[in-house]
Amino acid sequence: MTRPAASLPVDQNPLLAIALMSSAMLILPVMDITAKYLSQDLPPLEVTFGRFFFQFLISLVLAVVTGRLAHLRGQQPVINYLRGIFLAAASLCFFTAVKFMSVATAISIFFIEPMVLTILAALILKEQVGIRRISAILVGLVGAVIILRPNLAEIGLVSLLPVVTAFLFSFYLLINRLYPVTDGLLTIQFSAGLSGSLLLGTALLAANLAGIEGMEFLMPSGGQSGLLVLIGLISFGAHGLVVAAFQRGSASLLAPLQYIEIVSATLFGYLVFSDFPDGPTWIGIALIIGSGLYIAHRERKRNSRVQPAVADV
Repeated sequence: MTRPAASLPVDQNPLLAIALMSSAMLILPVMDITAKYLSQDLPPLEVTFGRFFFQFLISLVLAVVTGRLAHLRGQQPVINYLRGIFLAAASLCFFTAVKFMSVATAISIFFIEPMVLTILAALILKEQVGIRRISAILVGLVGAVIILRPNLAEIGLVSLLPVVTAFLFSFYLLINRLYPVTDGLLTIQFSAGLSGSLLLGTALLAANLAGIEGMEFLMPSGGQSGLLVLIGLISFGAHGLVVAAFQRGSASLLAPLQYIEIVSATLFGYLVFSDFPDGPTWIGIALIIGSGLYIAHRERKRNSRVQPAVADV
């Protein structure tokens, strides 16, 4: 679950961009699978905190090694930290969801995000949405209902958490539209890691003091600590791959590749947990993917009329 935060101008190389984006989408589900595995013994809140804490440490170490420590504050620190807060909240909802449902199912539901973003952009940014995009949104939401219906019956309201994740991530992307990113990748990664660690660390401390069951801090074993570091590394590395891809290729070229994540999540989920989507779930996935691709197509056409040189979102 990641998107580019910034795209600095470099030489265009579509084939390299496709390779970078595909690589990111193949490895991202490893983070989610690892989080699901860890959440069998550790609270999802602690697992999510680990992701952001180690992302923060990795960014800090790299900044020290490369002599960029002074650049970590960035040009828009408040906005950067706000992005990190939305991203941390979205990650917490998603990691909690995958504790109870398959990663492929959770990711598939999360991919209603383009539809949610379109609705929020129309309501908040007053962007015009035509009948064709409205129709695509409705089709995508039907797909989500098909996937959600059996999960609601089996595991209850927790199955709605990927929907909440989509809303939170859409607000994160809206911030990117309102305040285009001016800082480098390392600064963005550091800001997200720091703000996420502070938010989730405070929540973890408060939950422990309040004695909330299922949210208490449990000392991880050596192996669990290693997996938490792995989650931070994947988060840092995959985001870097996505940003590098969007620097070298257009959004319209790369957007369809995000759905590779469903394929890799299905594969890894089957190998590790023997989870495999049933027939109706695949129908819902197909409707969501089709709707998302059509919305991306309409967005590209709209942007090409408004702004000939399209920047990535």
